[in-house]
Amino acid sequence: MKTWLEARFAQLWWQAPPRVPAQMLRPLSWLYGALRALHQWRQRPLVLAVPVVVVGNLVVGGAGKTPTVIALVQALQARGHRPGIISRGHGRQGVGARAVEQSDAPADVGDEPLLLQRRCGVPVWVGADRVETGRRLCEAEPRVDVLVSDDGLQHTRLARHAALVVFDERGAGNGLLLPAGPLREPWPAALPPDCRVLYTAGVPSTPLPGALATRRIRQAWPLAAWHAGDATQAQPLLALNGRRVLAAAGLAAPRKFFDMLAATGLSFTPLPLPDHHRFDTLPWPPGTADVLVTEKDAVKLAPHRIGGTRVWVVPLDFDIPASLVDDIAALLFARPAAPTP
Repeated sequence: MKTWLEARFAQLWWQAPPRVPAQMLRPLSWLYGALRALHQWRQRPLVLAVPVVVVGNLVVGGAGKTPTVIALVQALQARGHRPGIISRGHGRQGVGARAVEQSDAPADVGDEPLLLQRRCGVPVWVGADRVETGRRLCEAEPRVDVLVSDDGLQHTRLARHAALVVFDERGAGNGLLLPAGPLREPWPAALPPDCRVLYTAGVPSTPLPGALATRRIRQAWPLAAWHAGDATQAQPLLALNGRRVLAAAGLAAPRKFFDMLAATGLSFTPLPLPDHHRFDTLPWPPGTADVLVTEKDAVKLAPHRIGGTRVWVVPLDFDIPASLVDDIAALLFARPAAPTP
């Protein structure tokens, strides 16, 4: 039932202009907007000891936040900074603040924070309270000089110096607030001065001015090699052509992963899975020879569990313009944090 409902809402949300069923949900959207405004009014943003940049989106679902966080962290590192990452840790057991270790189980810290720790090699902490999580990280890691808050755009209790809003090719959908549309907050008449926009599909999908990212998927790593960090065993994706390949993706928008694979010329059978799929059991048929998965899914797949199936991990990387990183760095290190309007 949940999967059917999610699919039905997705049909409503991403059709513009709004269809009749979406219009019928608008009273609930007004209630959601009023409750959100009341919550924001009661918040008093708190400033941490180091500058904070928030990466998030105005819409529900995956728009490329995790690859954007990875790209931004790596770009800040290249400029000599020492970033740390804080995240809620969606789907984890427990709510208290804690550090993410490479040996942690995804159920304890969340799949995306575990991936961020593996890819970035920087301190990553998870916790429901972003302010407390940021404080704990700074206390434990005094060399950190900037915090990247993953999916923290609506967490206004934590003051930020800069915000990076990401959109994919779907843009803002029908432009309505939840539950009639995909918007988490009202559409802004203008961007706040601390806010920048990144279009992760490489093309603008809203009227807001923004920078364009370039998405790259080129190689496939054997699962065991990916877990070991051994890039020498990675192969070009097209080396798998001619095999009966299945591609599995537990993402909010798995179609994007499949479209990128198809754009490389690879032939495969798609297997869409629910976002944050747990992989308690293997979702592909017994005897499947070759399976492609995303890194977000790979953190939940132990090599000893896959039997005779060859599981290949396909990293997704973003190239973001240097001018955008320079702009964000100027916001981070040039002035004190400002409360969110």
